[in-house]
Amino acid sequence: MSDVNNPYQGPEADVKIEQPLISQGALTEIMVKYLNDASPWLRFMGIMGFIGSGFMALAGIVSIFSMPFVTGVLSGVPDIFSDFISPLSIMTMYGTYFIGAGALMFFPALFTYRFGTKIRSFVLTNSAPELELALRNNSFLWKFRGILMIVGLAVIPVIVIIVIVVVVAFMAIG
Repeated sequence: MSDVNNPYQGPEADVKIEQPLISQGALTEIMVKYLNDASPWLRFMGIMGFIGSGFMALAGIVSIFSMPFVTGVLSGVPDIFSDFISPLSIMTMYGTYFIGAGALMFFPALFTYRFGTKIRSFVLTNSAPELELALRNNSFLWKFRGILMIVGLAVIPVIVIIVIVVVVAFMAIG
């Protein structure tokens, strides 16, 4: 009977035990210590970014909804720019800017928070996929900031041209 396979026996598989990344030599203990030390700060900065993003969006929403009150207060004040731009449009631009800036601030905060969280998970579990996700979020953070910087640098010449045109227009009228 020993030559017959047991039909109730569980399947057998070759099990390969993965060595932790530290014992493989990929990361040293000091590297993991530095990652562990940075994790709470990354999560803290991510949370502060979420709060700042929320406050900026809230400031934009408040400015848009406060337009009737501001225009009522400014109705008795002589306005030298009334021929060019109204206080209502200034408040709308202000509110739109802050809502957009708050939305843009959300993504770096999200990537920073996820980076810190995944580093913490990696330190606790020593799992290579957690480290990969952490580094992926770090990559997303710097790509986003780099693209935002390129867009900002591209917008500066446009703003300079607009300012020059506005100044020349004011000088021609005045």
